Amino acid sequence: MHLPDPVQYAVPAFILLVLAEMLVAWARDKSRYEPRDTLTSLSLGLGSTVAGVIVGGTAYAIASWAWQFRLFDIGWQWYWFVIAFVIDDLAYYAFHRSAHRVRWFWASHVIHHSSQHYNLSTALRQTWTGFFSLSFLFRLPLALIGFHPAMLLFVGGINLIYQFWIHTEVIDRMPRWFEAVMNTPSHHRAHHATNPRYLDSNYAGVFIIWDKMFGSFVAERDDDRPRYGIVRQLGSFNLFWAAFHEWIGIAKDVWAAPGLRAKIGYIAMPPGWSHDGSRETSESIKQQWRNQAASRQKLGEETWKKPISSSSGVDQAGAPSPAG
Repeated sequence: MHLPDPVQYAVPAFILLVLAEMLVAWARDKSRYEPRDTLTSLSLGLGSTVAGVIVGGTAYAIASWAWQFRLFDIGWQWYWFVIAFVIDDLAYYAFHRSAHRVRWFWASHVIHHSSQHYNLSTALRQTWTGFFSLSFLFRLPLALIGFHPAMLLFVGGINLIYQFWIHTEVIDRMPRWFEAVMNTPSHHRAHHATNPRYLDSNYAGVFIIWDKMFGSFVAERDDDRPRYGIVRQLGSFNLFWAAFHEWIGIAKDVWAAPGLRAKIGYIAMPPGWSHDGSRETSESIKQQWRNQAASRQKLGEETWKKPISSSSGVDQAGAPSPAG
């Protein structure tokens, strides 16, 4: 059965919405768009589309081969599309979490995070090397279950379309019931942030419930506004450096690593891992932030309870809870 690619039909809407957001930014806050950054994002999106045309057929062929060994014969009734959409989103969560925790997958995914601006053009900032990084393997189990590759391609396209609109600062918060179940601009802003509080959080594609189920949810806070980009910023608008810088970094690290175990570590361990512990991972950065927050809280409590004059005693009521 042949199904249309929904992303192709959504592209004109993507462009119109980017232009509309640019007008809003021009009226409210011109810093939300930087022309060179936007051009880099759009160019990366175009390159990703070309790469998809070149290798997409191969990924589909692999999924079709796996489908021959399916466990069940799943039909084309509408409810199977709904079920496939939900399971596919769970598979996306697994991929997305791995893309932040395994450097090989991160080398491809980092492109999407490399902008220091957060707007709808950032949504189009996509990888050129998704097939090379083997990211399609995360959806192969669905074909083995019995979902036809054409159905998976269709629901995956809907998933991608949904994720477009959440790349914006124009929308603050959605209604509470929506924020509780669905991925939103607020949740995804936290995901794109480099603040220690938000690192490696909110991996959801469509349903934020996966993050809440698996302990990776962090709510955006007004007292800690997101700062965007990557921990070590690109420092360049060069298109090819944006597309390949992490692959180059992996190659250099593997080449210089002392021994096979270290070489494998620079591929399979989290971004920032080093064989001698000289670099920082997101987890070590978060731990330092927690330690600093605990120290500030302890200092605040001790200061609160310290007598302020010779006649004043310790306030036994305790210190007020510090914002953290």
